[in-house]
Amino acid sequence: MGLLSTAGKWSVWGRIMLVAEVALLAKRHLDKLGPGEATELRELLVKSKGRPGNLSSRDRSRIKALVTKLEPGLFAKSAVMPIRGRKS
Repeated sequence: MGLLSTAGKWSVWGRIMLVAEVALLAKRHLDKLGPGEATELRELLVKSKGRPGNLSSRDRSRIKALVTKLEPGLFAKSAVMPIRGRKS
């Protein structure tokens, strides 16, 4: 099953540590964006309201470029590593 199904087996402290690890990992990836790019990404996401059709093709291309800089595959792989190593 998934993380949510095993979360009940972890102590409160274990869950806090897991959230802290993922938060630090997310910050490391956000730091890969240049000055102003995080703000630009946020503004584009707000403008989209969760719907790609609310953006121009240029804006969609820009979001794709910014997200690519964040290395989402590496983030996902790194975020799963601490979870797999834990014993329930």
